[in-house]
Amino acid sequence: MTVAITRTKAEQGLTQNFEAVAAKLPGNPAVAEARRAAIGAFAALGLPHRRLEAWKYTDLRSHLKEALPAAVADAPSSLTRAELDAALEELADVAADRMVFVDGVYDRGLSQAGVIAGVRLAPLAASLASPASEAELNGTIPGQEAVLALNTAFMTDGAVIDIAAGSTLASPLLLVFIRTGSGGKRLITTRNLVTIGEKARATVIEAHLNLPGAAAGHSNSLSQLTLGEGAQLAHLKCTIGGDGESHVASLLPVLAAGASYRAFQLTAATGLVRNNVGLTFAGEGGKADVSGCFLGRGSEHIDTTLVIDHAVAGCESRELFKGVLADRARGVFQGKVIVRPDAQHTDGKQMAQVLMLSETAEFDSKPELEINADDVVCGHGSTSAEIDPDLIFYCRSRGIAAAEARSLLIESFIGEAIDKVTDQALNPALMAMARRRLVGLGT
Repeated sequence: MTVAITRTKAEQGLTQNFEAVAAKLPGNPAVAEARRAAIGAFAALGLPHRRLEAWKYTDLRSHLKEALPAAVADAPSSLTRAELDAALEELADVAADRMVFVDGVYDRGLSQAGVIAGVRLAPLAASLASPASEAELNGTIPGQEAVLALNTAFMTDGAVIDIAAGSTLASPLLLVFIRTGSGGKRLITTRNLVTIGEKARATVIEAHLNLPGAAAGHSNSLSQLTLGEGAQLAHLKCTIGGDGESHVASLLPVLAAGASYRAFQLTAATGLVRNNVGLTFAGEGGKADVSGCFLGRGSEHIDTTLVIDHAVAGCESRELFKGVLADRARGVFQGKVIVRPDAQHTDGKQMAQVLMLSETAEFDSKPELEINADDVVCGHGSTSAEIDPDLIFYCRSRGIAAAEARSLLIESFIGEAIDKVTDQALNPALMAMARRRLVGLGT
């Protein structure tokens, strides 16, 4: 018996919208063919929904009621540098080379990325159109999972970063993705291709944000990160979009032997966020430290889903996520550590902790260990709790006002995660951005 699959209005609309913009999307004929294959895969899969275990707590099919028009390169942006710096907040003061993407398109005028020894920086749109890059780009297109298929179909631009072996970047690379709301609500789709050569060292920051007052829309971003032997990458992602914004991000790091990957995510003030991390150890002796802080209020929904694949022996992984939830906000943490049969001497630990500031807030946690080797050290944990009234009383007995005591305790709670960022400029910037969004939280 054949069962007909009914597609929602949004699912049908996404396929129709692709046909409307396909001719305007960047890329050579091979990329165009890959796009069509991807939208075909999406048409078969549909949007992720709660019957899929990985999307049990974040039902995109129910959340996305309409298919927004896809953003493409149109008229030049009118965004000013002052508006950009204001939106970046403390990150604007961090000394960094910038690549700026406005409504999904590279803005050369707002970017500040000069010639850096040992580094190739290019906008993805130009690389997609280059026959010389065809094999490399086609080789990095992911499989058939629905949100990745949508990214392949609609991607407009992003950063191509290639750091030569042995190079060390003196300053971070700041990738800014800002929505201005020009043209109304839009689907913005971006992709970054980052390659860190053997024994190279770099810091890459992604800032996903909205211009104040910009119409909220949908975002689909993908960062593919390849680390060579002994390479070191610090990767920060700040998502501080506007009310009602839906942001789905995929981070796919692959670590060669002896590589080190340190990642941190700050997520706040966005309607729905799904940060999906799929990290693979491809060589022995790799180390990964993935941490984050999420702050939810109103009816915001913040989902962090990790899959750490210990495919080889002798690797170490650490995950620590801290959340603060108020009002009717919902937080989700799904962390899975896979230890393959030959991955002996694996050391993997993960922890998710949430502070609940409201009886109507919700936290769903599902830590998992899938261990297929016998000589390993692995563990996981998850906690959720209210502010301890005894600690409030202790602070007040020392002359600290109740509101200030509450703020100090919340800052101390999330500080453990933010302290994972050891850069002397980035750490205080992230704490200041988080502190601003803690004002009035849960009061």
